[in-house]
Amino acid sequence: MKRPDGQTVFLGSVILIGGLVVIGLLVYTPGNDGEAGAARRRSNLELADIPFDGQSAYEMLNRICKLGSRVSGSTGMLQQQEILRDHFQELGGQVEFQRFQVRHPINGTAVPMANLIVRWHPDRKERILICAHYDTRPFPDRDPDPRKRRALFVGANDGASGVAVLAELAKWMPAFDSKLGVDFVLFDGEELVYDDNRDPYFLGSRYFSQDYVSRPRDYRYRVGVLLDMVGDGDLQIYQEKNSMRWIDSRPFVTAIWETANSLGVKEFIPRRKHEIRDDHLMLHEVAKIPALNIIDFDYRRRGSNQSFWHTTQDTPDKCSALSLAKVGWVVSEWLKKQR
Repeated sequence: MKRPDGQTVFLGSVILIGGLVVIGLLVYTPGNDGEAGAARRRSNLELADIPFDGQSAYEMLNRICKLGSRVSGSTGMLQQQEILRDHFQELGGQVEFQRFQVRHPINGTAVPMANLIVRWHPDRKERILICAHYDTRPFPDRDPDPRKRRALFVGANDGASGVAVLAELAKWMPAFDSKLGVDFVLFDGEELVYDDNRDPYFLGSRYFSQDYVSRPRDYRYRVGVLLDMVGDGDLQIYQEKNSMRWIDSRPFVTAIWETANSLGVKEFIPRRKHEIRDDHLMLHEVAKIPALNIIDFDYRRRGSNQSFWHTTQDTPDKCSALSLAKVGWVVSEWLKKQR
C-alpha cells in the first residue's frame, strides 16, 4: 500500500546558550506523542483475558510465513491458497476462488490471480464484507540496507496478519446469530509492485469491486472492513483518515472504536492519523460500499524511527498473538451487534 502523508519531517533548530549558537536537528514524526503516550495506550489485557484465540491465529501466521514469499502467481501463493481453502471449508465456509489474470509489470507475461472468497450463511441477502490482502510484495524494497532490497520478503504483518485474524474469526462464524451474512475476501495482487512510480496497486480489490458492480447480485454489502498490518507487537491502531472522511463509512469506524473502548482495548485510538491508500479505496470508490481500514501503520520497535514496513524485518517475531487477539476480539464483538 502507499501512504501519501505522515512522512518524517526534519526541522532545523537554533538554540542560544550562554552566547553560543547551537544548531540542532530535530526529528518530528506526525502524530507521535512519545513513549509516555504509547504506554497510556497499552491495555493490561493478557491472552487469558480475551475470548479470541490469539495464539491459534499466531500459529496460522507462522505457518503461512514458513511458505516464504507469497507473491501473486508464485508457488508460495498456491500453497497458501490450498492451506486456507482447506481451513475455511473444514469450518463450514463456502469457499470459491475469483480468478483473473494480469500482465506482469516486468516481463509482460500473464500472472494468474485469485481472490479467495468465503461465504458464511450465504442465504442472507444483506451482508458484511471483512477482508485482507494475502499476497506479499515481491521484495523488501524499503530495507535500510540497500544490499537487502532484493532479498526475501516474508510479510508477517503486511500480508499474513489479516489472514491470521480471519482464519481464527472463521471459528465464530457458523454460530453468527444475525439476519446478516458475512463474506471474507482475501485479495490477491494488493501490491504486485516493483516500481512505485509505475506499477498499479490493488489489483484484486479492483477486480472484485468491478465485478460486484457489473454483475447484478441478489444481495448487497452493508459495509466492508479491511484488516491490514494488525499483528504488530506494539499495537497502535488510529482511525484512518479516508475511512473517517467518507460520510457513509464514518459511523462504522466510530462503532468499532467504541466497541474497543468498551472492551478496554486501548490500542484502538480514537484519533485520526495516517491517510492510507489501500484496498478499501476500491471498495468505496468503485463498488460504492461504505468501507474502512483497520491498520497499524506505526510498525517499528518502540523508541525507533525505523519502520519494519517493506523490509526484511517484517517477520513473525515482530508480531504478537496478543495483538491478533485484541483485533479479532474487537471485530467479533462488533459483529455480534450487527442486526
